[in-house]
Amino acid sequence: MGFGNEQVAGRVFLEALYEDDYFPDHLLDKGRAILVRLCERIEAERPADLAALYVLTHAATEEFNGLEAEFEAAGSEFETVAREEIGGEFWFVAGAYGFGDADGEELIAPRDW
Repeated sequence: MGFGNEQVAGRVFLEALYEDDYFPDHLLDKGRAILVRLCERIEAERPADLAALYVLTHAATEEFNGLEAEFEAAGSEFETVAREEIGGEFWFVAGAYGFGDADGEELIAPRDW
């Protein structure tokens, strides 16, 4: 992926979850794609403030909400480790794009997991 942000370009999203067989790789790939699209949108739209960033992160969170049923159908779920890892990735993305003052809970406020 050709990101303009070096921190993001070098990031392996959801890396810790890939190391755990409890989480199916093909579904983690979908989660990783959501995070990549979030970064692409941030780079394309360049949100001017936290409110604009939250619009983007909330849309990505809704996409993760849609994945939860697929994880459950595969015998997995967004349990504590997964929730913390996914939330941490949103926090990383916000910080990497200059929004270090973002509220970690607000980044993923519409989550169902």
